Amino acid sequence: MSAKIDVLASRPITVLIADDHPIFRRGLCDIIASDPTLMLAGEAKDGEQAWESIQRLRPTVAVLDVHMPGRSGIQLGSLVLQHRLPVELIILTMDNEEGLLNEALNLGFKGYLLKESAVGELLQAIHRVVAGECYICPALSGALLRRHAARETLHDQKTGLARLTCTERQILKLIAEDRTSKEIADVLRCSFRTVETHRQNISQKLALRGSHSLLRFAFDHRSHL
Repeated sequence: MSAKIDVLASRPITVLIADDHPIFRRGLCDIIASDPTLMLAGEAKDGEQAWESIQRLRPTVAVLDVHMPGRSGIQLGSLVLQHRLPVELIILTMDNEEGLLNEALNLGFKGYLLKESAVGELLQAIHRVVAGECYICPALSGALLRRHAARETLHDQKTGLARLTCTERQILKLIAEDRTSKEIADVLRCSFRTVETHRQNISQKLALRGSHSLLRFAFDHRSHL
């Protein structure tokens, strides 16, 4: 049994490189060849070829350009997720757009590399994702921190929603309908001051700050109220 485990452990990490720029793709393949623990499973020049190769070769890691003819790297990530294929994903892009980073991470990409720094970071990224970790280009560390903060805020707000009383949730629904405090007071047959007190309590429970934050929250979450 131990001999079998040793054989499995000694097997190289197989990598698929998919990029529609032949010179850049060749450079990445050469980097893979420089690491004896890695083996190039194949290369693809477009999204269709990449998807066929992922299904047929089942590489350990697929390094995917975000913009390719046929299918984009994001579309390929979605297919891998849908088919539950055991392939770790790294995306390559020239864009440091925060929205693209979030979309890729939500789809299960473990690595995110900017092309301008991919040559120096590719090997580290591959070994990190194979070890079950994430590798995000250091240039995007600020975006990663903002993503983490946004998730914490959402968690706090969901917890706060669960703590709202029936009256407070009803008031929040009316705020989402763009009702004023006076209009809400008329609907609930209570005083204007009572509604204002409820609004303050709701804001505290939802960790909201600022004069318009409660209104924005109510608009953004009205389908869940």
